[in-house]
Amino acid sequence: MGDQRGCGQGTKDCSREKISKTIFQKIIDRELPAEIVYEDEEIICIKDKFPQAKVHLLLITKKCIPSIHDLEESEYPLMVKILKMVKVLAKKFEIEDNYRIVINRGSGAGQTIFHLHVHLLAGGAHK
Repeated sequence: MGDQRGCGQGTKDCSREKISKTIFQKIIDRELPAEIVYEDEEIICIKDKFPQAKVHLLLITKKCIPSIHDLEESEYPLMVKILKMVKVLAKKFEIEDNYRIVINRGSGAGQTIFHLHVHLLAGGAHK
């Protein structure tokens, strides 16, 4: 059974409504392809399929948490780990001097996949 906060297979908002896996969960489970640039037991980093910049990476929690707002205090170390990986990946992709990170929360802010992820972008608009 998936996370009780509305991701993956399981329940949403304590109801019995079944929901399907997020696209990110399908990537984590290797049901969908993705270009993986980093992975460990808690996070996976992939290249965005529809990049908005020359470098556009997605750092995704393997634990399905719908958004930054749904993060529980016990999960704060996971965000610290993601931010540490941003630094590592920025160096790997040679963008450590100029990049931005974005976390969308809610559809009004541009969140389209309700599975916590951080965008790492650099290099201007993708052409």
